[in-house]
Amino acid sequence: MQTADIQRRWLDFFGQRGHTVVPSASLIADDPTVMFTIAGMVPFIPYLTGVVPAPYPRATSVQKCIRTNDIEEVGKTTRHGTFFQMNGNFSFGDYFKEGAITYAWELLTTPESDGGLGFAEKDLWVTVYEDDDEARQLWKKIAGLPDERIQSMGKEDNYWSTGQPGPAGPCSEIYFDRGPAYGPEGGPAVDDTRYIEIWNLVFMQYAIEDVRSKTEFRIVGELPNKNIDTGMGMERVAFLKQGVENMYEIDQVRPVLDAAAALSGRRYGANPDDDVRMRVIADHVRSSLMLMTDGVAPGNEGRGYILRRLMRRSIRAMRLLGVDAPSFDTLFAASRDAMSAAYPEVAQNYDRVSRLALGEEDAFLRTLVAGTSILDVAVADTKTGGGSVLAGDTAFQLHDTFGFPIDLTLEMAEEAGLSVDREAFDRLMAEQRSRAKADAKSKKAVLADVSVYGAFRSLGETRFLGYDELEAETRVVGIIVDGVSVDRATVGQLAEVILAETTLYAESGGQDADEGTIVGEGFELEVLDVQRPIAGLVSHRVEVRTGEVSVGSSARTVVDGDYRRAATQAHSATHVIHAALRQTLGHDAHQSGSYNKAGYMRLDFSWNQALSPDTRSEIEEISNIAVRDNLEVETRVMGLDEAKSLGAMALFGEKYGDRVRVVDIGGPWSRELCAGTHVSRSAEIGMISLVSESSVGSTNRRVEALVGLDAFREFATERALVQQLTAQLKTPRDSLVDRIAELSQQLKTAEKRIAQFEAQKLSERVPALVQSAESVGAVQLVAADLGAVGSADDVRSLAQSVRERLAGSAAVIALAGHAGGKATVIVATTPTARDAGARAGELAKRASAVLGGGGGGKDDLAQGGGPKLELVGDALAAVREALQG
Repeated sequence: MQTADIQRRWLDFFGQRGHTVVPSASLIADDPTVMFTIAGMVPFIPYLTGVVPAPYPRATSVQKCIRTNDIEEVGKTTRHGTFFQMNGNFSFGDYFKEGAITYAWELLTTPESDGGLGFAEKDLWVTVYEDDDEARQLWKKIAGLPDERIQSMGKEDNYWSTGQPGPAGPCSEIYFDRGPAYGPEGGPAVDDTRYIEIWNLVFMQYAIEDVRSKTEFRIVGELPNKNIDTGMGMERVAFLKQGVENMYEIDQVRPVLDAAAALSGRRYGANPDDDVRMRVIADHVRSSLMLMTDGVAPGNEGRGYILRRLMRRSIRAMRLLGVDAPSFDTLFAASRDAMSAAYPEVAQNYDRVSRLALGEEDAFLRTLVAGTSILDVAVADTKTGGGSVLAGDTAFQLHDTFGFPIDLTLEMAEEAGLSVDREAFDRLMAEQRSRAKADAKSKKAVLADVSVYGAFRSLGETRFLGYDELEAETRVVGIIVDGVSVDRATVGQLAEVILAETTLYAESGGQDADEGTIVGEGFELEVLDVQRPIAGLVSHRVEVRTGEVSVGSSARTVVDGDYRRAATQAHSATHVIHAALRQTLGHDAHQSGSYNKAGYMRLDFSWNQALSPDTRSEIEEISNIAVRDNLEVETRVMGLDEAKSLGAMALFGEKYGDRVRVVDIGGPWSRELCAGTHVSRSAEIGMISLVSESSVGSTNRRVEALVGLDAFREFATERALVQQLTAQLKTPRDSLVDRIAELSQQLKTAEKRIAQFEAQKLSERVPALVQSAESVGAVQLVAADLGAVGSADDVRSLAQSVRERLAGSAAVIALAGHAGGKATVIVATTPTARDAGARAGELAKRASAVLGGGGGGKDDLAQGGGPKLELVGDALAAVREALQG
């Protein structure tokens, strides 16, 4: 019996018995916090838990599922697969235990010729929860099973709950006896290899509280509506009905296994290790095919990373089978042909899936060559050094530079008898993710050519709903990739997304764009920037994190609430500081520009001289008094002329329409035209700390401030610094300035004395250096490493002093020293030496090359150097060799 036939029989059976046939949901879970659909009941959870009223009393489905938590067991057991199908029938307050048991027994034991699955009654066993006498009696009544084939199990095996307070209930599981060749007698309680579980019936009848573990909770009563949730494992039933040994040999999986065997020239069944590899390939290729069909693309995070891991494990397994050449073209085609009967969309989407698969394989095969050589060297070095743990930074380099998933490095290291420093690897990965996110946010991508937006703008304006809501349902109107309008964007791509409505604020009026996400059925987009490329249209610059987004898709905009709150505080603080400036300096201090984002604001204003410290303090104090007074913040939309008549200030150079938004803080105290987001009362700003004031032109100044929590953190940092200084200097806070000035003067005096002392010590070396002169070629050479020196000037002074002593001879002086982690070489020549052909610039250049740096200068005096302190002797030797030549 083919797997597609089992699927058809299942849906027909329950459909004929009043169940609504529900198509399989996507493998990409609706819940953005969950990567995949991991169980057949997941799409029905809202109905089973009563959160949402069920739209039908009973339903049935064959649900696609992905689980990778047991990925290491794939290929090693008869029943572990990353992709599987769960056949389910569900009752929402309709039939209960008797109905569920009746349907299960009828479908399982009805002959195949009559539409059933044709299992022999004698081969079926069941388990029930140890306290569920009702279920035991029903099995005896409906199926006629004897007591010995109805085994009682505890909560660990036969009780279901979500792990949270809410619905729960006992389970009853149906097992098939594979016969004595597979294990001892005694039923599933004795051996679950011989007795294979094929169907689980969950009787959701109780409400539980005080949940402490899977087996520790308190039953508080029966549910008003009792539900049924069942799941029959499609792959398990298939391998039993097809008479094969395991799920990897069924009709939907075996063709890939056979293709891997043919490509490798190895026979399945001949070698246990090869068998495991072939089963891994068969499972992972099918899982990858189904994931990509549902819109997942290979990537470095989330769902994309799981998919990439499956594909790369497949490639790795093929290499262990001796196949280094590309194989996905053959393997994926075999899986397509095997799965299309049950899922026609696999064939319909195969061109796209194939391109993704072949591209991923090509890229990874190239990286394997380079990465494997790096890993082999690292493994050899680790073993040579007597170590047993591969360094975490090596694993990170393999991941970051060569695209090796960490699990692949773990596998290859284990094969070599080593473990990996996973803690160090995880730390480096966390640091990289933090840097990457900060970098992505800091780079404002260039928007597409303005002409591309015309078609979208003709459909209407983008409605901004973000003044009142942080989330809103909307629709994808357009997608732009690399400046071109397209119908979809996939995982890893950067794109611009145009929506019918949005809650995400577009950068304008000095306020930076919101942070947040755009999520929809099967996709999640990280918002990198939001802009208004043309009037009335908002473009969201995004990275597709998971899935595939297409034009016409329903979507939900989700603003990062913490970021919006902090950005709102900063924008309101900008208005407050502007009002404080004008109150302090007069109306000539007019805003000429601003920028604000979460926790930070800057404001440019017309003024032609620096603000005194007292003036800065006054502005800061007025601003914080306004915050303390909790002034009302009111926003109104009115005509432009009316707004101007009320004294609302407009930003110079800004364009305004006929209708404008006026923001008042404390009534007329601060009244400006502004489309930004603001607090509702000034106390919500929190705190304003004026951190700098500077010039941005001959007639403009700039003030910068930290706002809210960022301002508090700045004060806390400064307070901690003052406390450290008072403790270390043993000086009261009020005397710190004088004490630091005193110490600074003492330090300058000491440094001057030290410099004099060092210069004197160096000058005392002149006679010895003159005596060290040796004949090299046609000149006398003085070459010496002075060691640590105060500065390059000290070396130069000493070289010149030695040259003065040797002025009457053909002499070359080459002195080296190091300061600040860098070596310095000074070469000085006398006139007679220069007549003999010695050139200081050329000699300094040769020495510097040895030190890993550069140098040069005039014929009489030149300087060079480099970072390689350990090669100073070699650098001086290079001068000697040049003179000998």
